[in-house]
Amino acid sequence: MSEQKVSSFWDHLEVLRKVLFRCLIAWFVGAVAAFCFKNLLFGLLFAPSRDDFISYRGLAWLCEHTGWTSLCPGSFQAQFINTELAAQFMTHIKVALWAGLVVVSPYLIVQLYGFVAPALYDREKRHAAPIIIWGTLLFILGVLMNYFIIFPFAFRFLNEYQVYEAVKNQISLSSYISNLLMLSLLMGILFEIPIVNYLLAKAGLLQAETLKKYRRHAIVGIAIVAAVITPTGDAVTLMLVTLPIYLLYEASIFIVKRHSTIAQKPSLETS
Repeated sequence: MSEQKVSSFWDHLEVLRKVLFRCLIAWFVGAVAAFCFKNLLFGLLFAPSRDDFISYRGLAWLCEHTGWTSLCPGSFQAQFINTELAAQFMTHIKVALWAGLVVVSPYLIVQLYGFVAPALYDREKRHAAPIIIWGTLLFILGVLMNYFIIFPFAFRFLNEYQVYEAVKNQISLSSYISNLLMLSLLMGILFEIPIVNYLLAKAGLLQAETLKKYRRHAIVGIAIVAAVITPTGDAVTLMLVTLPIYLLYEASIFIVKRHSTIAQKPSLETS
């Protein structure tokens, strides 16, 4: 039995090695492809820094039809600088690696799930697929929200903010890219709230009544988080960030309550 266990362990390790090797090859191919499309890639990344970005034009249209002229975004210009010799090339490589990872992520998920799936029961497999799909979609939704709403208005506010008129803003390349990627990752993770609450409910660590009880505290906490990550100061942007996160909290209540109801059915039937 012990020899069989050792043999099984090394067999699984060999399968894992092959899976990781295929994932690394796919990531490398995706990164090389992203590296080759430099103009398209950085055109997308720097689009929020231009005053003709779709979010600014959408807000201008809203102001024009509602009369909220105080919120109308006028024209602005951002200046970028690079102070290190190899910074632009290294930034190109870093962004290409991240873009390649995003492009091949569906393939990576399928490969890793294929490795784990044989160890799961049929019931666990049925739950795993929806979790992976919804988790991926929510993460993408969070990234898109940051790209179209949070980062553009935060960047515009900070780019125009001055402590003294003689101090001009010149944004470094690394600062712009790092903040964009960091906020995108943060919002993607933040949008996983329903998935995390679902898993906690499945483990018996969370009840819908608990989420309802602390709803007021959650609203205050969400508003504070939204104010921190959107330093623009206007109520419209703050609401655009707060509302989706609050809806995710309410969705978590529904998900946890539904799971609790399903979990109670076997005990009722047994009784």
